[in-house]
Amino acid sequence: MITRRLFMAGTILSTLAAVPAYAQEAVKIGLILPMTGPFASTGRQVEAGARAYIALHGDEVAGKKIELVLRDDAGVADQTRRIAQELVVNDGVRMFAGFGLTPLAISVAPVLNQAKIPALITSATTSSIMQQSDYFVRASMAGPQSAVPVATWAVENGLKRVVTLVTDYGPGIDIEKGFTDQFLAEGGEIVEAIRVPLQNPDFAPFLQRVRDAKPDAIFVFVPSGVGSLFMKQFADRGLAEAGIKLIATGDVTDDDLLNGIGQPALGVITGHFYSANHDSPENKAFVEEVRKANNNMRPNFMSVGGYDAMHLAYAALEATGGDTDGTKLVEAMKGMEWVSPRGPMSIDPATRDVVQDIYIREVKEVDGELYNVEFATYEKVRDPNAKAE
Repeated sequence: MITRRLFMAGTILSTLAAVPAYAQEAVKIGLILPMTGPFASTGRQVEAGARAYIALHGDEVAGKKIELVLRDDAGVADQTRRIAQELVVNDGVRMFAGFGLTPLAISVAPVLNQAKIPALITSATTSSIMQQSDYFVRASMAGPQSAVPVATWAVENGLKRVVTLVTDYGPGIDIEKGFTDQFLAEGGEIVEAIRVPLQNPDFAPFLQRVRDAKPDAIFVFVPSGVGSLFMKQFADRGLAEAGIKLIATGDVTDDDLLNGIGQPALGVITGHFYSANHDSPENKAFVEEVRKANNNMRPNFMSVGGYDAMHLAYAALEATGGDTDGTKLVEAMKGMEWVSPRGPMSIDPATRDVVQDIYIREVKEVDGELYNVEFATYEKVRDPNAKAE
């Protein structure tokens, strides 16, 4: 019996075979994001970043008009895969962008492999995603990229005994390993490794364990949006007063939510690839455009992922002269270098993963608002888990 999946795969291939790779004047990019449901803030930010790029650079490249086709997957992998298939067959998209979570990105790998269409990852951070398809190119970050410099900084600043606390799913496990491997290599000691459930986390009992262990610091990763709950419980348990330093990846002090976290966030040290406070003309223009077009919304790291995905799409089309053959586009993206609102970045030609500066930041009040203020830079950081083709 012919399954629906096999039938759809055949439809994808026959549809693409009937359309010359660069016959269309418009190049459609399928932007698949969670615009509703618990991860809607991710979708909102990524869409804002992608549209900011178009607003600042125009909607034409290499003689082709760029058209974003936005679809909401509500953060459900089965929907992500179905939408990707429909966008190829019914809408003729030539590239994908988006994917707010790791399972959503992985779900489209069979579609990419069958249709030979690039997918630009704006959000999902698990290292293993890149091995699922040769058509994935990452424009956001791999989770361990932020964790490794934090480990080095911690040891350099006398934080030798650390408890790790991460959310128990793919990105959290990657980040825990990235931090732990580097911290131990630098001569640090992991006092305890704690993993917290992804669904309905209550940090209070875990934080009590941390307080009882009396480490120099706690290293934390929780998904964007959960940081405010963690910060409140960290403050309520009095860990700072007990002399325990909080260090973390930048997801914990998400720019989009930082002012809502308030006082408990002040002084927290994080490592990440983007801050809305980053001092550069590229970031100034980006922040102004996002605020102007989105009711004064402050862009976060998800947003800049959307922006840089569009840069990759434009630059690849420019390099191919408008040819939308998927293999040629991916080849053009390999080794690309540019200056983003986040700073200098490139695509590793061996892994199709992002190489970028990671900044150590402290939460401070600036002009009446809270910002992640950068004070140290670790240059050209790669994902330690990345595997070459």
